Formats: sequence, C-alpha cells, structure tokens
Amino acid sequence: MGAAYFYHLTDSPLEATLPMLIGKAREAGWRVLVRTNNDGLCRRLDEVLWQGPDDGFMPHGIAGGPHDEDQPVLLGEAPANGFGCLMSVAGAEVTAAEINTAERTCILFDGWDEAALQHARGQWKSLTDAGCQAQYWAQEDGRWTKKAEKT
Repeated sequence: MGAAYFYHLTDSPLEATLPMLIGKAREAGWRVLVRTNNDGLCRRLDEVLWQGPDDGFMPHGIAGGPHDEDQPVLLGEAPANGFGCLMSVAGAEVTAAEINTAERTCILFDGWDEAALQHARGQWKSLTDAGCQAQYWAQEDGRWTKKAEKT
C-alpha cells in the first residue's frame, strides 16, 4: 500500500524540485509518471529534464508517443498502471486507488498560489477520508520538513 506525499513548494520552483524527486524515485527503482493536464507545463518540464547536467540526465518521454511503455519517466496524462511512482503537478487529479497501488504518490503544489493551496487541501481531505496514508511536507529555510501525517 502506497502513500501520498504532499509537497508545498515555497522556496524552490517546480522546475528545481521535480527533477530532484524524480531522481530519488529512480534511485528506488521506480518507473515515474509525472501527471499534468497542462500541455504548456508538460513541454516546459520536458525541456527542464533535457537540459539537466550531463551526469544527471533523466531519460523520459511525453505521453502519447509510440514508446510510452518503455519510458522510465513519462510526462503527461496517462493511466498510472505500471508506474511505481506517480507525481501530480498543476492540480492533476489522482485517485485513492492509484495511491494504493503505487509505491509512492507525490503531489506538488505552488505554495504562493491560493487556488493551488485550496486544491491541495481538498485533495488531502478526499484522499485521507478514503483511507489513504498521507504526509505533508513544507519547505523551511531551504529544507523539507514534515508538518503532518495521516496513517
């Protein structure tokens, strides 16, 4: 049974935090789906992953291509089947069933965007009410601090 990890971004932008989390997920041996329903953001994240340091390149693809099943990291809207880690960005929805079948689900949201905060609070409530385990992490002085946990 997996868990949802909520990441409240205030010190680092998504473009810096996401590659770090993808790297940790890949180190754990998980295939990663970065779910977003925003095509512009998907293209921007694709560029970020292509422009990483030479020793940190992350092979990936954008959902809808002919080799989706072979991608260690897939960006876009796709079913979570076959992924050890599901990452939701820009308010993309995840279900309790997906959380319970993945090893880890990461929900990243912009802490300076009131609508994103409200959406994340709604996700926390609906997922924990459905019985999902969850942790809430916030950035403080450049470090991640666990602020809440629901088991």
